[in-house]
Amino acid sequence: MDRFKKKRYTFSTSENTLPLFVESIGFNPQEQDFTRPEGYPYYHWLQTIDGQGSFTYYGQEYLLTSGKGILLKPYTPHAYYTKGKKWSTMYITFGGDSVVSILNSLKLNTSAMYTNMEKLPFAAIIEEMLMKVEADSEFSRLELSSFLYNFLIHLRKYGKVNNQPSLSNFYDKVRPIVDWLEMVYAENIGLQDIARHTNVSSQYLNRLFQDTFNVSPYSFLIQLRIRKAKEILVQNPEIPLKNVAHLVGFNDVSNFVATFKKKEGITPKKYRDLHMNNFVSTK
Repeated sequence: MDRFKKKRYTFSTSENTLPLFVESIGFNPQEQDFTRPEGYPYYHWLQTIDGQGSFTYYGQEYLLTSGKGILLKPYTPHAYYTKGKKWSTMYITFGGDSVVSILNSLKLNTSAMYTNMEKLPFAAIIEEMLMKVEADSEFSRLELSSFLYNFLIHLRKYGKVNNQPSLSNFYDKVRPIVDWLEMVYAENIGLQDIARHTNVSSQYLNRLFQDTFNVSPYSFLIQLRIRKAKEILVQNPEIPLKNVAHLVGFNDVSNFVATFKKKEGITPKKYRDLHMNNFVSTK
C-alpha cells in the first residue's frame, strides 16, 4: 500500500441502473477531518490501514485502529478525525437499486463497527479495485460492482461486529451437526434429539442455527428432507410418493405433500412431472 499516494475515484450515478454500484473509492495516506450532520447519501465503508482515528455516530465514539472499519447506512450523521500523528484509511461508498435487499439478505444493513480484520482480505480487495481503475480509466462499472459484491460477501462471512464472533466461527461450530443430520435425516428425530446428540441445550442449538442459517434447527432439518426428496423424485421416478415420504423422514404422505408444497410452491408429483418432461425434451 505504500506505493499508493492519495487516490480518489468518483463515478457518476445519474444514469446508473446497476443493482449494486460503486459511487467512490479511495485511499488516504492522511485522512482528513469530517463532520457530516446530515450524513452521506450512500452507504459508506471506512477502514483504518495505519494509525488511528476517532469516529462518532449516534452519539457513540469509536477508536478506529488498524484492522477496524465502520459501515454506515446512508444519511447517518457522523464525524471523524485523526488521533495522533497519522491516520491512513481506505474507503468505498456505494448504492444501487438492489443494495437494500442485498444487504438485508447478508444481514449487513445496519451501521456498525467491524473488528479483527488485519489478516483478512478486505484491504486487498479494495487495493485491487484501485489498481484496476488506475490501470484502465474505462474499467467496467459492472466489474467494479462484482468486486464490491465480493467485498460484502467477505464482510458477512468473516467480519466481526464489535468483537462478536464472525459467521465463519458459527459455521465451524455447526458443521459437525449438519454432517450428522445429513446421515440421520430420515430418522424420527426432533429438536431435543439433535440437542442430546450435540450435548448442548435446545436454546443454544436454536441460537446457533439462527445465527448461521437464519432458521431453526427443525426448519433446517425439514429443508434437508425436502432437498433429499427432490433428488429421489427426479432420479428415481418409479418410486411412489408414499415411499419417497418414508425415505426422507415423513411419517405419512399427506404431511409430506403439504410440507413440500408449502416449501416449493408445487406438489411433489408436479415437481417430478415438470423435471421429467424437461429431461425428455432435452434428449
